This record gives sequence, C-alpha cells and structure tokens, in this order.
Amino acid sequence: MIQSVKMITALGTPLTAEEDLHLPGMEAQIHDQLSHAINGFLVGGTMGLMQLLSDETYRQLVEQSVQFTKGRAELLVGVGDTSFVRTRDRIRMVENLSIDGVVVISPFFVQFSQEDLVDYYLSLADLSSKPLFLYDLPQTTGTKLEVETVLKLAEHPNIRGIKCSDHFVTIRPVVDSLSEQFRVIVAQPHLMDVLLRSGVSEHLDGVYILVPEWIKKMVAATEAEDWETLSAVQRDLSGLLSFLQSFSAPLFSTVTALMNMRGIPGNFAPRPMRALTAHEQVLLTEEPHVQKIFVGKSISPVEA
Repeated sequence: MIQSVKMITALGTPLTAEEDLHLPGMEAQIHDQLSHAINGFLVGGTMGLMQLLSDETYRQLVEQSVQFTKGRAELLVGVGDTSFVRTRDRIRMVENLSIDGVVVISPFFVQFSQEDLVDYYLSLADLSSKPLFLYDLPQTTGTKLEVETVLKLAEHPNIRGIKCSDHFVTIRPVVDSLSEQFRVIVAQPHLMDVLLRSGVSEHLDGVYILVPEWIKKMVAATEAEDWETLSAVQRDLSGLLSFLQSFSAPLFSTVTALMNMRGIPGNFAPRPMRALTAHEQVLLTEEPHVQKIFVGKSISPVEA
C-alpha cells in the first residue's frame, strides 16, 4: 500500500537589484507552490543560497515566509553555517518565529571529523527550541555524514530527521534501521519514480520551484498507483534537469529566467553570478523540456 506522499520544495530567494528580498517575488513563489498542493517548504537552504545573503535579508526571508505561508505548509529553515557559533546565532535568529524546524547542513570550508560532527550536532540540538534536521550534502560541503554518525545522532530526542542529497544508497541503511519517528527526506530528483514506487514517501528539492504542476502530477500518479504516468513525468523532469546541468549559463541565473517566465519576479542569482546573455535567453525558450513547462500558458517577459 502506498504511503501518503510529502513533497517539500526548497524555495529560491528572489532579490531586488540591491539584493534585498523581493517581497512580491517571494509571495508569488509561495502562492505558486501552494496552488499546486505542495505541502512543505525549506527556506534558506541550498536553493535559497542563505550563505550569500546579508543577515538582514536572511532574517526578512524567514519572517516573510512565515507570513506568506500562514501555516498552510510545513516550514523548515536552513541555518547551517561554517561553525558552531555562527549556526547557533542563526538558530537564535529564527527559532522564535512560527517555523516547524531548523535544517543544519554539515559545516563547510574547514574539514571536520565524524567525532567533531557528533559534538556539533548534539550541542546544537540541545540548545534549539525547534526540531533539528541534519542535512547531508557532501558534493558541496566536502564532508560526509556517515551512517554510524547519523544513527548516533538520531538517538537525540530533538534530532528528528535528515535531508539527504547524497545518493540514496548512502542513506538506505538509515532508512532500514530507524523507526518512522526519524524522518529521512531524500533529494533524488532523477529517481523519484523508482523511490516513490518503492515507498520512499518524503522528497525535497529545489527544482520543484520550476515545475510544481509536474510534482503535483507525480503525487497524484503515485497515490493512484498510475506508474505509467509517474514514469512519463519522471522522464520530463530528468530531461529538464540534464538540460539545466549542461546549459552554458550559471544554474541560478537560468532558474531566474525560468521563474520570471512563470511570472515570478526577482533575481535568484546573487552576484557574482552573471545574468543570461540575450543568446542564452533565446536558447532557453527554444529548449523542448522548457517548452513543456509552459504548454498552454503565456510566457512572461524575462526580467533582468
């Protein structure tokens, strides 16, 4: 029997020309997701580029996300930084707001041992008044949260789960070992059809901001056990991801153009990321997988 599916979108952070929070863009992005039955958000995660934001923009991002969501979806907040004190201060900045948990990526820039990471996470879990979620992204941080480390940390009553962006095989032992009280939320956008069909029910990714209608369709297909439709949408999603990963422009600049085409204003690519060239904008609109997103829709002009 298929379990209830939970899709959590890692939201982007739309910015003004001065790189302050673009309030209409943030509100439009959240409304777009909610209108497609997305039932969870991560703000200030990797997609939200928290580490590139000013402290004031970050604070406003979280505050306004609370206001725009209005309790209609689970709201998780990325707080992970390069050290204990920096992450502690981010937790203190947001924990009095109406959020459902804090998500802590493993510290980066300096390499840490697994013993260091255990102490780091346990100390943060002790002081946080909100549930804490681990975040494993070794492709970016250079530090892997090993299975034994995760199992040990899962014993802490305030560490409620993990967001795993590494390959699913690396987190499978945790899925097999722990009870349902410890949530394993995977970011495997190329394998969603396989994992959904296998009963892996919690998924989180940033690509959802571009195609919430596809994600809604995948949920409906899973709940109806319509595997043909699920696989068809997965092929489109994988094709789009492959294009984004190989396109000549910076990823977040391409995301900006696509979000603007959805009618969601703002710049999702802080400096020093460059904007798309005029030629790249033409190539983007001509890409078949991009055209599939906008079938039957009018495309808004691309904003700078």
